[in-house]
Amino acid sequence: MYLSRMYLNPQRRHCRALLGNPEMLHAAVLSSFPPGADVSSETGRVLWSIDRSGEKTVLWILSPTIPSFEHLQEQAGWTQQKTWETRDYSALMSRLMKGQQYAFRLVANPVHIVTEGGEKKRRVHQKPEHQLQWLLDRQDVMGIRFLGEEESVTASVVGGERLVFNRKGRKVTLVRVAYQGILEVTDCDLLEKTLTSGIGKAKAYGCGLMTLAKVGG
Repeated sequence: MYLSRMYLNPQRRHCRALLGNPEMLHAAVLSSFPPGADVSSETGRVLWSIDRSGEKTVLWILSPTIPSFEHLQEQAGWTQQKTWETRDYSALMSRLMKGQQYAFRLVANPVHIVTEGGEKKRRVHQKPEHQLQWLLDRQDVMGIRFLGEEESVTASVVGGERLVFNRKGRKVTLVRVAYQGILEVTDCDLLEKTLTSGIGKAKAYGCGLMTLAKVGG
């Protein structure tokens, strides 16, 4: 698996259009791979997310093969300067050990099932405390735990956005929530699956990708 980072230029009109329409950006991400490329395998699938922390806008992509971003640079980057890099992510995953601590970032779609009019429907959590609880409830299946308890837990909601866009003539509303904090590894196999397959729904629309970094890095 490979993790790619590309800085985007929101001053460009096409970049703003991509950022406002996950359907368009998903297509642009997939076009980073040639026809016949392995974009989904037993070891993982293509995941992507947008990180708007600080003054930079960053596109992250996790993929089974190495992508090419020339088209995105022309449309949404800087024409005179390469602004992306790709690293082998398997090196990090091979070093995972129980008890290790990492700083993490995650963009997810925290939904739950409710019953309305006798029908089960998917609804997104709206309040930050419920969005955080959605993540806390998934610690075991993700192979991690967050340190601390209740209000002092080392994970938090740090942002969110609501996007409305068209997909095949139908209006789609998507809520993406950004999380960050410190986690501890409890199960290496489960965490590797979380990293390579994603967590939650709307993975094609920029949700589900968790990235790790050394604490303080």
